[in-house]
Amino acid sequence: MAKAFFRLQKFLRRTQFLLFFLTAAYLMAGSLLLLQRTRLVIQQGSRGTSANQALPVPEGMAGVGIADPRTLQNPRPSPRLLVGMDAMQEPALDQRHGPRWLVSRNSELRQLRRRWFHRFISDQEPMQTAGFKAMKHTAEHQGTYVGCFSDDSRERTLKGAVFYDLRKMTVSHCQEACAERAYTYAGLAYGAECYCGNALPATASKPEECNSECKGEKGSVCGGVNRLSVYRVEELRAGARRRRNVIYRGCFRAPENLTDTFPASLIQPNLTVEMCSEFCSKKEFPLAVIRGRECYCGFPTGRFSLHDGADGQLCSGTRNASSAAQGKYCLVYQTPVQDTRCTDRKFLTTKSKVFVALSSFPGAGNTWARHLIEHATGYYTGSYYFDGALYNKGFKGEKDHWRSRRTICVKTHESGKTEIEMFDSAILLIRNPFKSLMAEFNRKYAGHLGYATDRNWKSKEWPDFVNSYASWWASHVLDWLRYGKRLLVIHYEDLKQNLIPKLREMVEFLNMTVTEDRLLCVENNRDGNFKRSGAKQKDFEPFTQEMKDLINRYILTVDEALRGRNFTGLPREYVPR
Repeated sequence: MAKAFFRLQKFLRRTQFLLFFLTAAYLMAGSLLLLQRTRLVIQQGSRGTSANQALPVPEGMAGVGIADPRTLQNPRPSPRLLVGMDAMQEPALDQRHGPRWLVSRNSELRQLRRRWFHRFISDQEPMQTAGFKAMKHTAEHQGTYVGCFSDDSRERTLKGAVFYDLRKMTVSHCQEACAERAYTYAGLAYGAECYCGNALPATASKPEECNSECKGEKGSVCGGVNRLSVYRVEELRAGARRRRNVIYRGCFRAPENLTDTFPASLIQPNLTVEMCSEFCSKKEFPLAVIRGRECYCGFPTGRFSLHDGADGQLCSGTRNASSAAQGKYCLVYQTPVQDTRCTDRKFLTTKSKVFVALSSFPGAGNTWARHLIEHATGYYTGSYYFDGALYNKGFKGEKDHWRSRRTICVKTHESGKTEIEMFDSAILLIRNPFKSLMAEFNRKYAGHLGYATDRNWKSKEWPDFVNSYASWWASHVLDWLRYGKRLLVIHYEDLKQNLIPKLREMVEFLNMTVTEDRLLCVENNRDGNFKRSGAKQKDFEPFTQEMKDLINRYILTVDEALRGRNFTGLPREYVPR
């Protein structure tokens, strides 16, 4: 009896172990299957919307799939759209492209865009961190450490140029940036901010008060709270070319009283461009003005705005400054020094009563417009998204909650009734869709400042991208025209060509006042740090004829909608090609 009981007990133990093993195997298999399905969904999302998901536009039809549903229910002949173009007729719509399908499709596109933005931003973070680890070991401090100094933002001594990098700032990076612009001193604060100048701060502080570690270099000190770690970088300048970053601005009529117009001057018998530029750089002025043997330094002002250039022949001997135009005209050069009259920015001291959007399709110049608005008004702009790369470069409103109302306006690429009606008013920035699509594709594959490779353009991603995003360009504008409460429409091309008038219009819309000199400062720093660098392909045409036909129909629809709301139509360069 005991022997039989023992055998039964042994069998039950084996069965228990077997059941445990089978349960564990079942759970593990289920987990693997779930992970595999999740990965498949992510991969499908990362490939973008496929061609058969794109908003369709039948051949010969203007605006099908993006027009107002009320218009779709009652098709009628379209009025003349662009000057010199024939009127187009809209045939009846297929049931598949009706209003209900349109609303559902636009909702799907918005969800796809949101997932794509958050995925893109999160992907950028590890890439930036990895690149940073590689550079921290090669950085060497070539300048001479001077000491720790007090930093007063209201009376800052090192104000010749200002740079931010909240992820990659190192001592060498700051020194090189200041040396490139011909400054003598480089100061670092808060572990991430770099300031340049030619004079030391007045108040020295205790060495231990500079205790902030550099964001991109462990073990190195980059100032502290209201404290600057200052380095002398003249050793770096010795190996640099003296005329580096000196840009010829043109020939201009000299003001009547040069000494009143320009704060600093120098008279030299054998004056050269290098001598004048070096003198003005040491005085921390962005303009070097040469008239004969005279060198003047200053800023663009109302007296000397650099808007009315003269014929270059009137400045005789542009290569030989000593013979410039018998006193009536002068040569103007841009020194490496940054114009800092408009670089100070802060958050609003009280919450804004009007919630303003800065809305655009991706790739339409929203970041550039934010740069202009921030420098013109002196207040940060916010963002519906968080882009770490922009925050690291000084757009501090990126980390502020987009509904905090502490920023002058909020960047958004969203469309749709709910998203639009959250805002009281909006600046709607529109850019040529051909340029916008290329800019956004470049950003997707090479970041804010790079260019996509030939391999990217020739891949299946590009046609899928155009099919999905071209309809978004049109529906974005149409939705804001329909649901926006108070709109200011700005065309990117007009802003680029007539910067000060258009920027003044934007500032007034934001209920702000700004001086003429500050606007001239913004114009002098118009590109900021967000102009694409690198080799740009010349005479590159990525659009097939089928793509052009698709986008052209969207252009006609948007132009008609703008004119229907009494806004200026699209610029002539948008005319279908």
